[in-house]
Amino acid sequence: MASDLDKLKSRLQALRAKTTANGCTEDEALAAAAKVAELLDRHDLSLSDLDLREELCEQAALETNRKQRQPISACIPAIAEYCDCKVWREKDEAGKIRYVFFGLRPSLEMARYVHDVIATAMQTAWEAYARDQRFIRYGHDERGSFLFGMAVSIAEKLGAMKAERDESNRRTSGRDLVVVRQAIVESEFAKLDLSLRRGRASGKKVAAAAFEAGQTAGHAVTIRPGIAG
Repeated sequence: MASDLDKLKSRLQALRAKTTANGCTEDEALAAAAKVAELLDRHDLSLSDLDLREELCEQAALETNRKQRQPISACIPAIAEYCDCKVWREKDEAGKIRYVFFGLRPSLEMARYVHDVIATAMQTAWEAYARDQRFIRYGHDERGSFLFGMAVSIAEKLGAMKAERDESNRRTSGRDLVVVRQAIVESEFAKLDLSLRRGRASGKKVAAAAFEAGQTAGHAVTIRPGIAG
């Protein structure tokens, strides 16, 4: 199993480098997410339920180096759900936010990968939008609002992709991988005995036009089943 995990990790690292090297569109990011989900499911379907239950759960921290939540935070819960992980937000000693994902090791690799390609796609889309809007004031409101709108759209798409993927696995393999994974993660998570509280909305106002443009950029995307390579 260790050898298979190493191979999967190497494949994800190669895909991340390929997808983020020169920027990527949202379409490419979601296609990449579908591809890594396919790789992860293929890996887990090769194991028996007993073998899968013997895999370890771990924590993986994603540092933001920011004291305030960024637009991509709207995607974080959807990324965790897509990858069958738990996630919570905490602050380090300097007051900077980090997101801690908890789950099976392959799922954690997948979550980091999906986050990175989405972050790249959001930046690529903003740069394209800013170039087209020559009159735009390059302020935080416009940029943040556009990216937040796009993040909301992507989160919705990840939810739809997750439901379709789980149904496909049940139909084609006869096994419900998500039930097995969630049982393992829930059991191990309970052992952490963490005291978590539900976060509040930031209450921050957005620039309506930029927010809607970001949503439109997301809704216009056609999700392909995967990427080559």
